[in-house]
Amino acid sequence: MTSTTSQTSILDRARERVLVHGEPLAYDDLVAVLRTPDELLPDLLALAHEVRLKFNGEEVEVEGIVSLKTGGCPEDCHFCSQSGQFTSPVRSVWLNIPELVKAAEQTAATGATEFCIVAAVRGPDERLMTQMRDGVKAIKDAVDIQVAASLGMLSQEQVDQLVDMGVHRYNHNLEAARSYFPQVVTTHSYDERWDTCTMVKASGMELCCGGLVGMGETIEQRAELASQLAELEPHEVPLNFLNPRPGTPFGDIEPMDAKDALRTIAAFRLALPRTILRYAGGRQLTLGDLGTRDGLLGGINAVIVGNYLTTLGRDPKQDLRLLEELQMPIKALNASL
Repeated sequence: MTSTTSQTSILDRARERVLVHGEPLAYDDLVAVLRTPDELLPDLLALAHEVRLKFNGEEVEVEGIVSLKTGGCPEDCHFCSQSGQFTSPVRSVWLNIPELVKAAEQTAATGATEFCIVAAVRGPDERLMTQMRDGVKAIKDAVDIQVAASLGMLSQEQVDQLVDMGVHRYNHNLEAARSYFPQVVTTHSYDERWDTCTMVKASGMELCCGGLVGMGETIEQRAELASQLAELEPHEVPLNFLNPRPGTPFGDIEPMDAKDALRTIAAFRLALPRTILRYAGGRQLTLGDLGTRDGLLGGINAVIVGNYLTTLGRDPKQDLRLLEELQMPIKALNASL
């Protein structure tokens, strides 16, 4: 059997398992998908797009994010310029409540239905929880948008407090596969992240949990991450591509190849057929304008518009024009409730 014939058969198996039976693609087949040759990449993306349309529809969820507390984080996530342990140039800054409300209003003006408040911390202290409580109330009083949060690792008491505030979705990424995690973070464990995710799910908040690819992991570890996310069953998976930040341990890693990034998008869609799969950080560097279009036609059904936490994103108008051109309607606010 030739290599191309073998790869064609994996696409046939993926179609049968995922598109026909609605079951997530298993680890071994995800590895095979991630090795799809270039000539079959269009077929792979087309299959992932079919899966997305069948199980998620044609709508795209649009989200904006803002950093409530930037820089000075005590953790050593090797990709992150917000760590206080590295020489990267991001320094600690706090937003006040009026600035948070203004950012939420600007996000809503783009057509986004989701506004995520992010803080660079190991986990929230009482000051941060108080500012979240005041900020969420002020946003809800001022603008019709759903509020999500990403504040690091949580206690059960903090989970309950966020529910009481009206935070409907919590982001806490696994970042990397269990087997690669010690190469990415040493100041906390994979299990600590997993525990926060399971508490969030049990609380009734939606769980947003994804990862970062292109950090030097193997194809097998990329498939492992997709499989572990499928086991966790988050409501949403943000897929980030490493944008190497000066001064961080991963600052000299070459950006991921665009075709490998597209294979990864398709593989994650096949591993998570019913999950919101969101374009997140690094997509502009890794994929550019053409690749961004290909990903939207290869399994992606949500985007973050505007800038990311410490890096620039595409102009929101570009993304919205592209969605209009592709005839992909933006999910209405009431459709996300």
